[in-house]
Amino acid sequence: MAGDDVLVTYTEMCPASSSFYAWMGIAAAMAFSCLGSAYGTAKAGVGVMSAGLIKPSAAMKNTLPVIMAGILGIYGLLTSIAIMANIGDMAVYPLYNSYAQLAAGLCTGFTSLSAGIALGVCGNAGVRAVARKPRLFVVMLLILVLGEALAIYGLIVSLILALKAIDPAVYCV
Repeated sequence: MAGDDVLVTYTEMCPASSSFYAWMGIAAAMAFSCLGSAYGTAKAGVGVMSAGLIKPSAAMKNTLPVIMAGILGIYGLLTSIAIMANIGDMAVYPLYNSYAQLAAGLCTGFTSLSAGIALGVCGNAGVRAVARKPRLFVVMLLILVLGEALAIYGLIVSLILALKAIDPAVYCV
């Protein structure tokens, strides 16, 4: 009787569908980070075009917010690769690992989305201000770096989560 209880516990910890959450983490990391990247690129790009009308000679220098927003999609890609590399045998895959990888994907996705919004809004207003007063470039750069830092924090936490795993041999017998 006691052995049956232990077997049920192992089965509950490692069901056949446990890898679903890890795959959802991959999808969330890519979808939300690319959404943030696209929004930031579009919003900052509008500002770059407007600023280019004011001061065409500074157009290349003002593309910095667009470039920084484009990097956000790479964070989702890195997290997705880290999660995918750690998805083990589907028959013996603990829910703990799958939940940790879902959390990793959501962490990168949502922080990249919020950073994309910050970079887009700041980039739009920043490049217009720099076109009128070039001395504001350093201020805009500082604000952009702080906005990008949000996504970097999420990337660091998500890599720690994605690489944190328990041994399936112990829990999935």
